[in-house]
Amino acid sequence: MRNSPGPLLRRATVGMLALATFWTSASAPAAAAEAERLPFAERYRATQHGGIVRAANTSISCRTTSPSCASVRRGTTAANGDFDMFYVDVDRDPNTYNSSRAEVRLPAGARVTFARLYWGGNLRVGEQKPPKDNGRVLIAEPGGAYKEVLADTVVGHRVAHGADAFQASADVTKLVRDSGSGLWTVAQVNVAMGRSAAGAWGGWTLVVAYEDPAEPLRRLSVWDGFEALDGRREVRLAGPRLPKGAGGYAGLVAYNGDRGRTGDSLTVSGTALSDAANPRDDVLNSTISGPRSERVPSYPHTLGYDSDVFGLGAVPRRGGDQRGVRLASERDAAWAGVLFTAVDAHD
Repeated sequence: MRNSPGPLLRRATVGMLALATFWTSASAPAAAAEAERLPFAERYRATQHGGIVRAANTSISCRTTSPSCASVRRGTTAANGDFDMFYVDVDRDPNTYNSSRAEVRLPAGARVTFARLYWGGNLRVGEQKPPKDNGRVLIAEPGGAYKEVLADTVVGHRVAHGADAFQASADVTKLVRDSGSGLWTVAQVNVAMGRSAAGAWGGWTLVVAYEDPAEPLRRLSVWDGFEALDGRREVRLAGPRLPKGAGGYAGLVAYNGDRGRTGDSLTVSGTALSDAANPRDDVLNSTISGPRSERVPSYPHTLGYDSDVFGLGAVPRRGGDQRGVRLASERDAAWAGVLFTAVDAHD
């Protein structure tokens, strides 16, 4: 598993409030270095009674001046490259240019054992955003004020397919453990607005593992990296072996998947996953799907950001004769950022 030096959280000066600085670790990590390719590796693993939840949202969408923007947000097939894109900004702070909210929904009495915030996007569209800002965002817990979060690990940063793409992440376990369920706000994701053939896209996902004695014993795994998916590359991981009859679910975070452009799939133990929101051959279709939770805004079509959770469905009934997790795209110029699984453990 990857080891990071710990989270860096600081109270941010936003709006009319100047808040005191604080640190969650004794020493600050060095500035995160960027790498053109960040191979996937296991970030977290545990066998415990509990599971994984996630909160996620987009940071950019089509401008409402486009006649078709409203229908596309509701789910009409389109691509981000078809639109002049502009920031989502739901807070009332004039000093943030993008912000969105999503709910972390934990079972009553659950204890958080791992929480990591991931964010990313395209820096080059109608404007060019500076990569030096990739490793910084603002986060506010339910009812709380913004705190600055600095990436505590390598930042993936690639220039390909007309895009200048990145993903960053930080450990926020203590903050989520202390603050718990509710609507979380993330602002200032370094995303470029405008229009280009590559399209504008970006967003954030908060992945949270928890312990709850009332739930089944499960094997929990989280992998992260930053890899281009373009028909020549795929992400293939040695996932858990699924006992016959076991239940569970799997999740992904990916960037720039276009709805209606088929040929992308998420496979667990040899079975391609799907659900009502994600066709088997178009899982990178700009959706935030899975267990019901609140989002602000709650667009069914995110125009280039995927954060999905799938039930394993028929996979356990096959008895786990194959093992592994595979995310692939034959046609979409997409980027993979996170994969996770939670599988019932049978003694």
